[in-house]
Amino acid sequence: MAEKTNQAYPLAPENGYQRSDAESLQSTDELKRKKRIKLAIYVGVFIVFQIIVITVISLTVMKVKTPKVRLGNINIQELNSVPASPSFDTKFTTQIKVKNTNWGPYKFDASTVTFLYQGAAVGQVVIPKSKAGMLSTKKMNVEVSLSSSALSGTNLGSELSSGMLTLNSAAKVTGKVELMLIMKKKKSSTMDCTIAFDLSTKTLKSLQCK
Repeated sequence: MAEKTNQAYPLAPENGYQRSDAESLQSTDELKRKKRIKLAIYVGVFIVFQIIVITVISLTVMKVKTPKVRLGNINIQELNSVPASPSFDTKFTTQIKVKNTNWGPYKFDASTVTFLYQGAAVGQVVIPKSKAGMLSTKKMNVEVSLSSSALSGTNLGSELSSGMLTLNSAAKVTGKVELMLIMKKKKSSTMDCTIAFDLSTKTLKSLQCK
């Protein structure tokens, strides 16, 4: 029986070409290089994103704004005036409002609201020590009694005869805004309101604060 003389040979690649070890190593290095480039791009994008986030937070959340102090609605209980004397007295209730637009509470000390006629004091009311929460308004109800008994050298008589009475209210509130439980910023807020009463109807004509 004849012996088979055909020798076995390794199969050649279908395309007739076999990759060398050097080419395989080069391909691996290329893949690693592409991965490093992608990683660098991801890191760069992440850093840019963090910078944007920090900038937005610095311009909004971490920016400390000055709270505002204002008078609220005035409800008149008594309003008497005598142009001949001249004199007036009034009692009313109102709200003292401390508006805090910061991303943290505003803790303020006790203060005083002074009511004035042409720069002269005609009465005061106390603002108690308190706190306005984050992005909120602290409202405090107060009763106010004003009198012209301490006035002198004014044109009060002519104004009362016109049927109008204009007063001003002023105050300064000092406290600290607390952000992120770590940063405290001292802020002072002032009140400057103009109050006009209609003496004939004994009603409030206008209240303007700035």
